[in-house]
Amino acid sequence: MTPAKLVHFEIGCRDLPATKSFYEQLFGWKFNDQFQIAEQAAGIPGHLVSLGHEPHNYTIFYIQVDDVALAIHQAETLGGKNLVGPIKIPTGTFAWIQDPQGNTVGLWKDAS
Repeated sequence: MTPAKLVHFEIGCRDLPATKSFYEQLFGWKFNDQFQIAEQAAGIPGHLVSLGHEPHNYTIFYIQVDDVALAIHQAETLGGKNLVGPIKIPTGTFAWIQDPQGNTVGLWKDAS
């Protein structure tokens, strides 16, 4: 089995401008208009998001998988839980799972 790659991270917040300012000043990260962090600044792509509902404050990382639904099934057979998805968006499909210890992990499959 080829190890899966960490491909993206997300920081959830209530106040996007304040959170953006914090990370710009703390780490020197640069953001685009959609609050995406420049990959060369952070090492891997990431972004800030305000969902407008719970969870308001969170951090999550996404792992590239070949099949999101299959990865959810595999997680469930190993004692994990499906929390969100799979959800298709224009750039791909994602889901959130919970491992047996309660950690939330994102799954990602590119649209291409």
